[in-house]
Order: sequence, then structure tokens, then C-alpha cells
Amino acid sequence: MASSVPVVVLLLLCMAAAAAAQLSPTFYDTSCPNALSTIKSAVTAAVNKENRMGASLLRLHFHDCFVQGCDASVLLADIPGSFTGEQGALPNAGSLRGFDVIANIKAQVETICKQTVSCADILAVAARDSVVALGGPSWTVPLGRRDSTTASQTLANNDLPPPFFNLSDLISSFGNKGFTVTDMVALSGAHTIGQAQCLNFRDHIYNDTNINPGFASSLKANCPRPTGSGDSNLAPLDTSTPYAFDNAYYSNLLSQKGLLHSDQELFNGGSTDNTVRNFASNKAAFSSAFAAAMVKMAKLSPLTGSQGQIRLTCSKVN
Repeated sequence: MASSVPVVVLLLLCMAAAAAAQLSPTFYDTSCPNALSTIKSAVTAAVNKENRMGASLLRLHFHDCFVQGCDASVLLADIPGSFTGEQGALPNAGSLRGFDVIANIKAQVETICKQTVSCADILAVAARDSVVALGGPSWTVPLGRRDSTTASQTLANNDLPPPFFNLSDLISSFGNKGFTVTDMVALSGAHTIGQAQCLNFRDHIYNDTNINPGFASSLKANCPRPTGSGDSNLAPLDTSTPYAFDNAYYSNLLSQKGLLHSDQELFNGGSTDNTVRNFASNKAAFSSAFAAAMVKMAKLSPLTGSQGQIRLTCSKVN
């Protein structure tokens, strides 16, 4: 049967694969040998100061890569009247954090290697180091990305999977980026750390039936039913061990204690139930799958070679 995928899409996928092939974990070994240790120290200090920051840095990397690719477009700040970035998109507005930490890391790296290490690479390494700082697995980060000079609020609004997605939506959304269903379930495990705003889980706790009644009740006091009331109030995505990167997220799903509708969709009588059971009972299996999926994530449509630029400041183009 002939492929239904347009030729232009296939060409773009081939170009993205070629760019990803140019990445290398040893990219800075000669040009900036202390880059990775500098990033790691700064991330560790930031996470030790505020446990929640680990989840915020991981989320920054995800929200960057899922839009234009891993090119630090998410870090570009709006310039009224001339530039609209991705930070004001619905999935990002008022919830993305850690920009100051990334800016601090960039400043430190610039003092040892001027205009050598990209903001995109800093995001990728900081995500890994954040997971490690919270007790999670490590992985080898491919390096050599360059920074975009553009951003797309439209893509951010359309490509980032929202908390109300059902299972088929999630599979499609991640599949469009080249992820398998197992990759999707593993990457969702990033919700073993971090918090979500009331506006993102209100419908789940008041309107869904696939939620533990006691769990739902415990959340309602801090998340009133009327829209606009307590919208920004926070709850941990993993109530068991909110600041430890472990596999408790999946155990919560088995007990119908997923905070978001999209979380509980992973264990709701569908095709991913067995994967959730496996990750809940086998931490090593989850860690391995998550690390592999994060390596794949970090290779999403990077800019390499002479593409893009190495920004001097992560929040604006040179």
C-alpha cells in the first residue's frame, strides 16, 4: 500500500534525522571541556535550594523540544510590538519556570567558553541533571545543537499535549513526534515530580468517574469548582513522593490517583494498562525506558552546523 504521508513531511523527517545524526556526546570535549560539570553544579545547587525546580527544568526541555524541536525557542522572551515567543502560549503561560536558573547557567558557561555552548544544549543537559539530582536515572546527552532565531506560539498551542487529552489523543500527539506508545508512557512518568495548577485538574476531580473518591475529595478544598476560583493553586502530580524521581506515579495510576485526566488515561482499561503495571512493579524497567525516550526527545529536529546561532543571552537572539 502506498504511503499516505506527504513527500514534504518525509523530507522534513529525513532532514531532522540527518541533523540529529550530527549530535555527539563529546561535542564540547575540546571547545569547552568544563561545560558539563559547570551545568551539573549549577543544576544541583538550584534543585537543592528548591526541590520543585528539578521538575521545572525538565518541563522546560520538554516544552522546547515538542514545538520546533530542541532549539531553545521556548527561552525567547516577547518583545512588545516586534516579537512574540512561546512563553505566552496556553500550555506555558503562568506555569513555565526556571528561566532564571538557565540564564544563570548560561552566564557561568559564558565566563569559561564565550559563545560556544548553546542554550538548547544547556536545556538538554539541565533536564538530565535535574532528574539525577532527584534520584532518577542518568543518560548520555547528545550535544551540538544550535539556538533558533525564531519561535512559534501557534505551534506551542497546537503541539503540546493538554491535560484533557484522552489515550488516543496522547498516542497520536507523541506519535507525530516519532515516539512509540511505550515512549509516551515512559515520558509521562516525568509527572512523578512537579506540580499542576487547579485549572488543569479541576474537570478531572469534579467530572470524571475514573478517580479515587477520597483522592478527589482531598483535592477539592484547594481547587474550588467555580472556574476562576483558585485556578493557580497547586497540587503535586505524585502525592506519594512528590520530590523523588521514582516509579510511584504508576502505582498511583493503579489506585486511580492520577492528578490529570491525561495521567489516568494511561490506566483506564486501554492498551497502555500493561505498560503502566510493568513500570509500577519494575522501577528499573521504567528508568531504562525513560532514559531511552529522553535521548530520543533530545534529538527532535535540532539545529546543527551553520543553522541558527549560539546565543549570548538565552532570552533573546544576538
